[in-house]
Amino acid sequence: MPPLLSAAAEFPVVSHEEVFARLIREPAGQVCVITPNRRLAHSLLQEAAARQLERGLALWDTPDVISLAGFIERVADAIRHSGSAVLPQVLAPEQSRALWEQLLRDSEAGSSLLAVTEAAGLAHEAWQLMVSWRLRPGLRDAALNEDAAAFLGWAPRYERALRRGGHLDAVELADHLQPFIRDRALALPRQAMVYGFDSFTPQQAEFLRALNDAGCAVAQAGPVDLAANVLRAPCTDSEDEIRKAAAWARSRLEAGCRRIGIVVPDIAARRAAIVRLFSAAMAPDYALPGVRQSVQPFNLSLGEPLAAHALVNAALGLLQLLGRDIEFERASRVIRSPFLAGSESERTARAALDVELRRHAEPVVNLERLRGMVAACGGDCPRLLRLLEALARLRKDRLFGAQPPSAWARAISEALSTAGFPGERPLDSIEYQTLKRWHETVAAFAALDRVVPRMGYADALSRLRRMAADTLFQPETPDVPIQILGVLEASGQNFDALWVTSLGDDQWPPSCRPNPFLPLALQRAAGLPQGSAEAALAAARRMTARWCAAAPEVVLSHPQYEGDRELQPSPLIAAAAVAQPQITVFPEFGSAIHAARNIIAEADAAAPPLAGTAVAGGGTALLKDQAACPFRAFARHRLRAGAPDAPHSGLDAAERGTLVHRVLAQAWLQLRDSATLLATDSDRLNALLAAAAEAAIERIRRDRPTVLSGRFAEIEKRRLVALARAWLAEDRGRSPFAVIAVEDKRSMAIGGLELRARLDRVDETADGRRIIIDYKTGKAAAAQMLGERPEEPQLPLYLVTTEPDALALAFASVRAGRKGYVGVARDDDLLPGVKALADARLEHADWTALVAAWRDELERLALQFAAGGAAVDPKRPPQTCRFCDLGPLCRIRERSAAIDDARDEEGVEP
Repeated sequence: MPPLLSAAAEFPVVSHEEVFARLIREPAGQVCVITPNRRLAHSLLQEAAARQLERGLALWDTPDVISLAGFIERVADAIRHSGSAVLPQVLAPEQSRALWEQLLRDSEAGSSLLAVTEAAGLAHEAWQLMVSWRLRPGLRDAALNEDAAAFLGWAPRYERALRRGGHLDAVELADHLQPFIRDRALALPRQAMVYGFDSFTPQQAEFLRALNDAGCAVAQAGPVDLAANVLRAPCTDSEDEIRKAAAWARSRLEAGCRRIGIVVPDIAARRAAIVRLFSAAMAPDYALPGVRQSVQPFNLSLGEPLAAHALVNAALGLLQLLGRDIEFERASRVIRSPFLAGSESERTARAALDVELRRHAEPVVNLERLRGMVAACGGDCPRLLRLLEALARLRKDRLFGAQPPSAWARAISEALSTAGFPGERPLDSIEYQTLKRWHETVAAFAALDRVVPRMGYADALSRLRRMAADTLFQPETPDVPIQILGVLEASGQNFDALWVTSLGDDQWPPSCRPNPFLPLALQRAAGLPQGSAEAALAAARRMTARWCAAAPEVVLSHPQYEGDRELQPSPLIAAAAVAQPQITVFPEFGSAIHAARNIIAEADAAAPPLAGTAVAGGGTALLKDQAACPFRAFARHRLRAGAPDAPHSGLDAAERGTLVHRVLAQAWLQLRDSATLLATDSDRLNALLAAAAEAAIERIRRDRPTVLSGRFAEIEKRRLVALARAWLAEDRGRSPFAVIAVEDKRSMAIGGLELRARLDRVDETADGRRIIIDYKTGKAAAAQMLGERPEEPQLPLYLVTTEPDALALAFASVRAGRKGYVGVARDDDLLPGVKALADARLEHADWTALVAAWRDELERLALQFAAGGAAVDPKRPPQTCRFCDLGPLCRIRERSAAIDDARDEEGVEP
């Protein structure tokens, strides 16, 4: 089995200077430089241009510098254009993946796979390794486990499928071109210098030998080893490591370095942190609103998945909406997207619509349901409604049945066009490039016709989404001095200064990742870099040595901690001198503002007062919020602030309580008094309660049609009937009474406010004494309506404003397993279980004094609200704040932390 071939021993070696001398001296097209990747090719072109400028030239022929993959494709194009032969069609990666997926699904071994897509990707990787590393002969004779045996069965089937369709896998192209090269069927450059290769696969070596044998003299070259000052820099953790590297890069940039390299082995996992910390270091105000975004002096070699870009994510969300079901949160982002028709003209209205939809939506919706909700709630969004109606028609006409991928691509493009994609506003440069790449992805999806004859919409969307996720996209930017690279992208490059991160002993050398479908012994014998720990260690040694000679200044850093775990440097860098590089300290933006502060401290806990007698929305909840925290009442009832509702499955506690209220209200509207209740037999009462429960359920269905359907509705109906019957049994044991008010709308004037609310129930005993009752399906206690800032002020408010003659206030606790009245009464015979005021041991002398205290406290709260009282003053912190959604507005948690810090500094006990 051919081992990994050392690039140093395969072909004649020329120096770095000789490479550029030949590029400049030889006529265009006679000398070609071949690199492992496009980034190195671009770097060499930049260096060649700099050398021409130093020679005083203004114009020159562009040197022929190209990646090996690009060179192979160029040779194939030359053969096709010459007409001397017809080459098979080379499959794109997504086409090969689709063919492997179909092959695995149709195979006996593949039927037991849980993740066919992932297995197909690994099988395709195994095929590519088998071809490029010449593993086929050894695979037949190797000891096979179950996975390798399955691959041995799949590989011939994949090859037959390729030949039957007249196709080549991309990895086979280099082998297919060798006969044409050896026969000299095309013009080749006179010299080919392979630059920056650490090693060759057997396939690469054979291809280059074919070039050499055909008269294209192949030579090897690489970067100059520089006499470097190498430092090992321990950092606190991985974030500190990136932050220091960013500050160091800015320091070197301002010192005049033109090529600064930052190598991050785990660049994919740390991309977001890299962008954030480098942006903050280079332009500290980059994230402030209104700041004009300029080109940053750094560039990452690794792009983001195309699907992660907002424009493509919006397109995929819209296409998902056209399918069966979609999470409401995803649908919400779609209708608020700036990439739809009407997104600018209806922007504010669509945001308000989203808040309203959340009150009625289920966690999962579909297009028809969303369209119905928008029609019911979205009077200010006519363009959105027309858009959804047009999409519904298109879905019915175009998105059913099995179709070829190309037909789906046309339908998808039509759907996006119908939605006005990509929106009204002009796209910026990055969005325009993203849109272009999206169109290319849809075109590549259409090309799946070659390997997938037909599919349904769900499969089509799944494949398109996966292609967008697998496509790494990096918008084009001008050449910049700071290059942030992965390990492979840094290969073969020299810099003015280089920093390499993440060199802890658990990260470098990286763990080997052998392919599970190839025998491990075979991979080790062939010398695959990921096939064994020994091969991975050898590759890491070579790479580390190259870094240490890639710049005059090299910093090798490693984190010392990951959380509480202590880390050690990699043994491969342990011998380097430990020191921190010289870094100019640049003030952070927040610190600079803080240092220039001129703080004027002023306590401002008052909003503008209300004018005259104000009609305040919110009903009794206004005073409840004012009692809990004046700022909460101000924010909710004057600013209308609050977190949008989150759609939930089934019924929440508030909705279940509402159902109970409605059933009991409907029952008492018909019964009217205790005598009728006692005279109603069991069957009639069951029928009455069943009808009331059905009406209550039907009413909630109007807002949320899918929440109670089928058996769930029947179960809920039985629950409501049982709960109501149990409560009415409690009322049967009371002294005679009549229900004189049910769900009665009341207008209440107090403290300059006019409040409107709905009173649950008012009973009147045979001797004319009145009782105000409020149903509670949660916990209830008489103490909640007593004292300063009562937690439940609604019953006292009804008493002092609309029912001044009432002699008892009570919560009707309607809970499974725990029912009864909880409250305060003047007399002990008004309600079972409610003690008389004299026996309750309250501080008030009599009922009149208690009513006066309630009136005074409620007046105080109302006057405080009307006067603009808005102090952040929770009644019982932190309990009062636990479920409050206004924390980001009042900043109570930050204020509490600041107070605690001040106490700590002063040594004051909290």
